[in-house]
Amino acid sequence: MTFNPSSNSAPSRSDRTQWQFTPLALPGVILVAPPVFGDARGWLSETYNARIFSAHGIDLRFVQDNVSFSAEIGTVRGLHYQLPPFAQDKLVRVVSGRILDVAVDIREHSPTFGKHVAVELSAENWRQLLVPAGFAHGFITRTANTIVAYKVTNFYAPDYDRGINWTDPALKIAWEIGEAEATLSSKDKDLPLLQDAARFGMTEPSSESE
Repeated sequence: MTFNPSSNSAPSRSDRTQWQFTPLALPGVILVAPPVFGDARGWLSETYNARIFSAHGIDLRFVQDNVSFSAEIGTVRGLHYQLPPFAQDKLVRVVSGRILDVAVDIREHSPTFGKHVAVELSAENWRQLLVPAGFAHGFITRTANTIVAYKVTNFYAPDYDRGINWTDPALKIAWEIGEAEATLSSKDKDLPLLQDAARFGMTEPSSESE
């Protein structure tokens, strides 16, 4: 079921009335589809419910909510992560627009180290991506004026903030856009390749600069 929260036509109550949790190819990365209840007035949806998440084996304590606005199609944010003890689990959703959302396994001794999953999140499909600690996260906007909201389980800690360059050929991410057409921050343009980045699991800030 898909719907557009900005449209005047509401989904019927039978479209999606239960939470859906779908494990993806990398362990711990989960696609979450909240229920949607609509009537003639519009619609209502929970976006997070701690009891329901716990019932599905996801016991996380979110401490901070973030929202980003990207004006241009082809805006890339990422790939970002924080090192322990400030590592973050993230629950990502789109309030307006569409993104290709990407999670990369950067756990040094993981059998899927360097592998990634990529899914489309949009205001229309109303899905969320749970990105566990130990994964780098990033996205590219597929529409103008895109708003992304995400919950995190640890506070922002700039001394532990790290990233990987989105163009790293070793990651084999199909961004569907050339480097020249993408819009990035100066910080994200200068992020290192995975082979040169601080590996997840370090307990002290890396001496590497970003």
